[in-house]
Amino acid sequence: MDGNSSSAAIMFSSEAAVRGAGDAIAPYLGVLWVQAKALVIVPVLRVMVYLCLVMLIMILMEKVYLGAVSAYLKLFRRTPAKQYKWEPIKKEDDAEIGNSGYPTVLVQIPMCNEKRVYQLSIGAACNLSWPTNRIIIQVLDDSTDPEVKALVQQECRRWAGKGVNIKYETRDNRKGFKAGSLKQGMKHSYVKSCEYVAIFDADFEPDPDFLYRTIPFLVHNPDIGLVQARWKYVNANECMLTRLQEMSMDRHFSVEQEVGSAIHAFFGFNGTAGIWRIAALDDAGGWKDRTTVEDMDLGCRAGLKGWKFVFLGDVRVKSELPSSFKAYRYQQHRWSCGPANLFKKMTFEIMRNKKVTIWKKLYLIYAFFFVNKIVAHVLTFIYYCLVLPATVLIPELKIPLWGALYVPTLTALLTLLPCPRSLHMTAFWMLFENVMALHRTIGTFIGLLEVGRIHEWVVTEKQGNTKTAQPKSAKKVPRFRLGERLHLWEIIVGFYMLFCGWYNLIFGDNYYYVYLFLQGVSFLVIGFGYIGAFVTTS
Repeated sequence: MDGNSSSAAIMFSSEAAVRGAGDAIAPYLGVLWVQAKALVIVPVLRVMVYLCLVMLIMILMEKVYLGAVSAYLKLFRRTPAKQYKWEPIKKEDDAEIGNSGYPTVLVQIPMCNEKRVYQLSIGAACNLSWPTNRIIIQVLDDSTDPEVKALVQQECRRWAGKGVNIKYETRDNRKGFKAGSLKQGMKHSYVKSCEYVAIFDADFEPDPDFLYRTIPFLVHNPDIGLVQARWKYVNANECMLTRLQEMSMDRHFSVEQEVGSAIHAFFGFNGTAGIWRIAALDDAGGWKDRTTVEDMDLGCRAGLKGWKFVFLGDVRVKSELPSSFKAYRYQQHRWSCGPANLFKKMTFEIMRNKKVTIWKKLYLIYAFFFVNKIVAHVLTFIYYCLVLPATVLIPELKIPLWGALYVPTLTALLTLLPCPRSLHMTAFWMLFENVMALHRTIGTFIGLLEVGRIHEWVVTEKQGNTKTAQPKSAKKVPRFRLGERLHLWEIIVGFYMLFCGWYNLIFGDNYYYVYLFLQGVSFLVIGFGYIGAFVTTS
């Protein structure tokens, strides 16, 4: 009994000592937190708030400018046909001359393991209306699956048997990915007879009159190097993910590309559904694989050589939006990492260029790259998902109402006006874009710092989401692979925003918690993979 009593007394005294030490340390920790907050945390966050507000204004001004110019172009119908010479290609009546008045066109279709869609693009290209002796269809197959390669080759033979001049080309490796494939395709001897090259990804289906509507711009205007068509989405209504993508892409084409074409004769080549003057392509140095945005790279180099670009919003080519979140994430990584890396590589090249005006240089560096490819991604995540939630934990920081509500709402509305059928989904789009900004910001910094997955190239999965190309193997089924469904960073940020929302609800004097709860839940929904279609990989 005495031993037990002694042990109990010792334990009690130890616990009392620990409590006493804790009580003694607590005031010092409190003082340390107050000093750290006053000397470091608050000043740093205050600077971040000011920087974010400045960038917020930059984004808004860019949206207002683009919207105003776009409205002017539409109101006064300033179409490319009024800005440049366009006349239909005249058919020669003389039997001896035949089709000599038509330029020879190369149509390139790069693909890699496109089992579900290869027939779409090949069939559409072979059905293009153009004299058969003036068009060459070139299928560039980088497939690593022998079964897919056999199917693609068989499809090419089938069309060749119908009299189509179609070439099936493969490589021993995938060096340079799409850029390497297109570059290799241009080296074949039969390409020397071609004046223009049209490019279509494996899920793109041009209408038969595509060449008749685009090539006249190149024929009658020798300073035009590229004619870009608009994308039309065959699966926009498939799920929430595709609807949200459509909202962003509609603005890209109907505003950004249109204004760039009309005002600067320059915009980012979209990599597909466009037709190049081969002389312009060669003058720019051809295809390069130094970044994962080989199309933008080529476009910038051609633009710096003085070649003009034309965007045709009324020429639309059917295509497919990524319907699985996995495919969309890979695509967005490439689309955020690549431009940031290209910006780093080309800034001084743009500044040293002597063939374009200083205004075009300013447009390229400030508007095209810095604001739209860097600031837009970084600001969206850091401001809406880190800084703004942090202000509810630190009452010394205040964000003006215009910066927390009015400017973000106005910016979103200006972005979505080109897609009026989805304006009722504005709130969903804003929440979704804020979540995706995390992934894009990571990609942007990877591109700027040239680390990690900078050269990662994953072919965007396509499902053949058209009435003519949905094979039974593509039936939508649930998939429960946790490694593919869970996204850790999104989950962490989601819980952070929920915590900030709870804190604001209990201790705050504003209504930020409404946004924080909605945004936090959005991060968790996407973090756990509950968005997009679930499809088989077979």
